[in-house]
Amino acid sequence: MSIQWFPGHMHKARKEIEEVIPQIDVIIEVLDARIPFSSENPMISQLRGDKPVVKVLNKRNLADPEKTELWIEHLEKEQGVKAMAITTSNTQEVHKILELCRKLAPHREEIGKNIRTMIMGIPNVGKSTIINTLAGRTIAVTGNQPAVTRRQQRINLQNGIVLSDTPGILWPKVENPHSGFRLAATGAVKDTAIEYDEVAFYTVEYMAAQYPERLKERYQIDEELPESDLELMELIGRKRGALQSGGRVNLHKASEILLHELRNGTLGQVTLELPEMITEELVQVEIEATRKAEEKAKRKEERRKRYLKNKR
Repeated sequence: MSIQWFPGHMHKARKEIEEVIPQIDVIIEVLDARIPFSSENPMISQLRGDKPVVKVLNKRNLADPEKTELWIEHLEKEQGVKAMAITTSNTQEVHKILELCRKLAPHREEIGKNIRTMIMGIPNVGKSTIINTLAGRTIAVTGNQPAVTRRQQRINLQNGIVLSDTPGILWPKVENPHSGFRLAATGAVKDTAIEYDEVAFYTVEYMAAQYPERLKERYQIDEELPESDLELMELIGRKRGALQSGGRVNLHKASEILLHELRNGTLGQVTLELPEMITEELVQVEIEATRKAEEKAKRKEERRKRYLKNKR
């Protein structure tokens, strides 16, 4: 699945970020702890240059703790990056973000200047809730829907740190199809932009491989899980009463149930990707990109030959 979602306000946000970023000391990038790679915006890497970054893995309460530790270790291998996992329900954890910012820009405090930070992240990773917690008051609009924040704002936290907020921005095209499914599964893109059934089938296949006991427990399945994703979704649908006339399973309803229970944590702490998985997937993306480029070049050459033949 390929997601292309770049509304006008996101294009505008990128231009605004490019203008402001030279004056920023530390970038705070908020990620979804369940999908740390897929919720990373490659545009942020391009825009930040060599500026230090605090990568905040939010929603740690929904992610697998052991896998979150692996991700923190992996992310900190990059120069100038510090990573931490938080849940916005714990205000002390949220405020530790500022401690890391101070460690990454000690020169600003030494000369009595505010540390200028910018908080960034894709839609629906909890950025606005983090801002409100750091400010101690409601400044940013929050909502369980992507793309709530639409304009940039500058907030003086009154503690030696100034925070620039940005709208949640996705990049023009998600090249890794696996990332597209994971973004959809966690709610980073609007449900109107995806096929619910496709995303649920992808998710349930992953869950059956990585967290089979979670599925068995939640949906009261005593036998071995079916091997096919279709059969498994039908079984979940029957267990949850997602039936339509004639006793057939309403797959769309079953898909809604599965994805909503993944998103709200009913299925337990689940991480949908690991560093080694991403390495393999990116190799496949590169192979596919090369194949498409070769096919395009071949078609172009064939058109050129036909043109020259007709011209004679």
